[in-house]
Amino acid sequence: MPLRDHFHPPLSRSHPWRAFHGAWAAAMARGLNAGVLPAGYYAVPFLDRDGPVEIDVAAIRETALANGETALWAPPEPEWAVAVEWPPEDEIRVEILTDDGDPQIAAAIEIVSPSNKDRSQSREAFAAKCADYLRRGCGLVVVDAVSTRRADLAADLRAALEIDETTQPAGTTTATSYRAVGRNGNGRLLAWPAPLEIGRALPTLPLWLGGDLSVPLDLETSYTVCCADLRIR
Repeated sequence: MPLRDHFHPPLSRSHPWRAFHGAWAAAMARGLNAGVLPAGYYAVPFLDRDGPVEIDVAAIRETALANGETALWAPPEPEWAVAVEWPPEDEIRVEILTDDGDPQIAAAIEIVSPSNKDRSQSREAFAAKCADYLRRGCGLVVVDAVSTRRADLAADLRAALEIDETTQPAGTTTATSYRAVGRNGNGRLLAWPAPLEIGRALPTLPLWLGGDLSVPLDLETSYTVCCADLRIR
């Protein structure tokens, strides 16, 4: 299903963004768990109850991969790569998500909401959260379909990581996959940006799980499933 405008009538009235936001995150998690993620990984939609309702997706590594197991899906080359100084590895934190174990976050999918872009403080906070994922070596995909706020979140993320290089902006509504490689003076940030356009199909991006392991994140399929679940035609 081509991308619809969820921030103007009629959809903004019939299906408020917060409801769609959660349903899309759940559809992404279901799709990843239905054979896309390799053994030892699972995806869960995450609800942040400490502030405004924000639901995103985390891909979590449950156990180490078996010896010799490799990913079958090969992502395209990144559109840009810039040098970045990552902090020492002992600064990487582990998030505890369950009481009976200590699964580590391998990747995260952030679905941008209007509140993430409405003021400089919000953009800086969002960029800081994304930068923290990358500093810990997590893969990151940022999905920004917000059509009512114009802001370059990729530039805010580069600022949070103290990256001086500029890159060609992909537009204010984009989906971008990020991969952090290396540490300290040898660090690199790789990115796969793709525009999101009303009336066009959504892209498939690499979701990096650590090292050279990645899986395809099919945004078009999860979006279509979500729209069907909510009876959006």
